[in-house]
Formats: sequence, structure tokens, C-alpha cells
Amino acid sequence: MVSLSFTVFACIYAQETRTIFITGGSLDTAFIKYIIALTKKPNPKICFLPTASADNPYSINHWYDICTNLPVKPYVQRVFLNSSPEQKTFEENLLDMDAIVVGGGSTLNMMAIWKAQGIDTVLRKAYDKGIVLAGGSAGSLCWFTGGFTDSRPKKLSLVECLGFIPLSHCPHYHSEPTRKPLYQEAILKGLLKPGYACDDQAGILFENEKYIKSVSLNSNNNTYYLSVVDGKIKEQLLPVEIIK
Repeated sequence: MVSLSFTVFACIYAQETRTIFITGGSLDTAFIKYIIALTKKPNPKICFLPTASADNPYSINHWYDICTNLPVKPYVQRVFLNSSPEQKTFEENLLDMDAIVVGGGSTLNMMAIWKAQGIDTVLRKAYDKGIVLAGGSAGSLCWFTGGFTDSRPKKLSLVECLGFIPLSHCPHYHSEPTRKPLYQEAILKGLLKPGYACDDQAGILFENEKYIKSVSLNSNNNTYYLSVVDGKIKEQLLPVEIIK
């Protein structure tokens, strides 16, 4: 009986579409509207994870501001907290959402905190359950195998991430001049897997770990796929749909 129940449970999860939506940095109203549509719910519950900014109150206030007048129930999951009996666990909160949006900041510190708190495991459960995962900057890099972070002193360095999408990623592709050449060199040398790069105001939708489409807020921001062909970096410009 236990084995049968587990099989049924696994089959239900297997039927869910695993969805990740990333942006190169920006998480403004147009992108939040896009995430709302991805949930396919009329008034979805969406939780913001400001872990990378150390639960910065300005980030939290900005989240509530951009959700104003949108058809969404906004929540925030803080990780810098004190225990109290009335609190729900991270798992109880996050697995009750229709989407989870991760903010920017220190990718390295966020990864360490999530691992210490078991949030990395909870996010995997959310992904397999069909809860939409999203984010920009650190909130986009976290879903891939890795990329470059500015979370250490002096210079950008490699960081290992969750690996839900088994490729690498580079946010802020053109807004920060050092990122593009570092990312290309790392892929060329085999330090990073091939992967996707995003300008700040562009985004990519993935379903079941597969690229679906790219979107942008304007014609000046784009997305790219980078790989090695004949010993050289190939940067493929991807077509984007302009959203508002």
C-alpha cells in the first residue's frame, strides 16, 4: 500500500510542468504581470524571497509597491527571523504558493543560507510541484549550475548554484562590462557549461528544463545562448517578444 501511494504521488508530480522564468536584472511591473500569467490563476499567491539582499526592507517595500494594482496576493518569506510557535515552516509557506520570485543581491551568501536552512530542498519540491519559479540577477543565476558572482572581494568569481536548469547563466550581460568576457572565457575553458545570458530588461522562459522563448521590455535588451563551436565561443542572439 505504501509503495502504491508513493507511485501515485510521483505520477501526479510528473505531470506538472516545471517552470522557471528569469530576467537579467529587472523585476518591474511588466515582468511580474508575465509571472502572474504563467501561474494560470486569476489572483495567484506569489512569494518574494529577498534572501540575497539579507531581507532588505527596501527590497521588500519595492516588492509590495510593484504588486499594487496587480491581480496578485503578494507574500514575503524572510529568513532572518526569530523562532516563535505561531510561525509556519519554510516548506509550509513556500509550497502553498503559486509562484516564488527571488530577488537580487549576493548569490553566494544566498546559496549558503538556503543550504543551511534547507530552503534549497524546499525549492526543489516547489519546482517539481509545478510552482512557478522566477527571479532576476541573483534570482536568475540561482536556478542554473553556476556563473559569476560579485559576492566576494576584489573581483567576480565563480559560484555553484542549484542546477535545476543544467546549464550556466550570466545576468547583467551588457550592463556590467566585465561579465561578458569572463563568462565567455569560462565557457571556452570548460569552467562553465554552455548557457544563457540576459541583458537587464530581458527574460527567458524555461519549461521542464527546456528553452521556450525570450521576452524583453524594449528592443535594446536581448538574450543569448553561448556555446563552443570548433574551439571558439558562439554567441547566438535569440529572438525576443516585446512585453509591456
